Amino acid sequence: MVARRTAPRRSRTLRRALAIFILLIVLLVVGGLIAGWMLFLKPDHDIAPGRAVQVEIVPGMSTGQIAERLSRAGVVENANMFRLQVRLDGTGGQLKSGVYELSTAMEYEDVAEVLIAGPVYTYYTVTVPEGFVVEQIAARFEEKAGIPASEFLALAKGGASQFAGEHPYLSDAYQGSLEGFLFPKTYRVREGSTATEVISMMLDQFDREIADVDFSYPESRGMSVHSTIVLASMIEREVSVASERELVSSVIYNRLDKDMRLEIDATIEYVLPGNRFRLRASDIEIDSPYNTYRNKGLPPGAIANPGKAAIQAACSPAKTEYLYYVLTARDGSHTFATNHAEFLIAKRKSKEVFGQ
Repeated sequence: MVARRTAPRRSRTLRRALAIFILLIVLLVVGGLIAGWMLFLKPDHDIAPGRAVQVEIVPGMSTGQIAERLSRAGVVENANMFRLQVRLDGTGGQLKSGVYELSTAMEYEDVAEVLIAGPVYTYYTVTVPEGFVVEQIAARFEEKAGIPASEFLALAKGGASQFAGEHPYLSDAYQGSLEGFLFPKTYRVREGSTATEVISMMLDQFDREIADVDFSYPESRGMSVHSTIVLASMIEREVSVASERELVSSVIYNRLDKDMRLEIDATIEYVLPGNRFRLRASDIEIDSPYNTYRNKGLPPGAIANPGKAAIQAACSPAKTEYLYYVLTARDGSHTFATNHAEFLIAKRKSKEVFGQ
């Protein structure tokens, strides 16, 4: 009799355990789905709403790539939700490329509506190479963005005081020139922009670029940001081989320490009507404060607009005893020398290569 009652009890116990096990599995699956959905809905990052941002949608971008770019810019809180929104609406293929003026933390529907309508403004791409001087920059913006070169040059050559309030280092600008501070970069310029707006944009970019540059070395020598940029501009114009930037920087500092004239060709080229690969003897006699063959110390202003690498080299010269460098190869590389005898040997080598 006891044996017959045990079997049904075991069966009921097993069924109850199986039901509990299945219930636990269901709860785990449902919990996982809820957690996954909550993660899917979670904002990618905290966003302060209402801040103006510019976003470029590049031709050929997928809906997912557009969503990620909007999220990184803070335009939408969650890339996944924006992607889901446009897919549910069937508008993913209607999002147009272009540069947009948007704001942070917009509604998904509003963003999609703007991108479907297309950009309101036309934007021009203007590339300013490292080492350009203000005249070249003005010509480039006139050609690519329709900004009159005369208006640009009027500010670039004498309007530093207009921008010094937001950029204090410009208070030292020689004759009000912005040479050296118009940071070389590729810019997006909105149609109808003024020379003032473009120059402000370039100065703001300069500030961002130098924010993480350590100026402690030139500062320890009593040099201002302005004089450091003057030195950087010479490095920019003199160096073609990247590995030589810090070496040329060391030569300049070493010659300054010994109260030697810098005798840098690029400073004379800056004031000549046209650049020359080789200066004539008469060129080095030109009467100009930029002539480092006649005047000791740094020139009064920059001779180009240097890139970040040249600025960093001006702040971190190599530790050498070099006092000279001579162009001795057609790839732009130099031979460095610690004394005049070595310098003369390098000069002979240069003459053999270039025949002058």
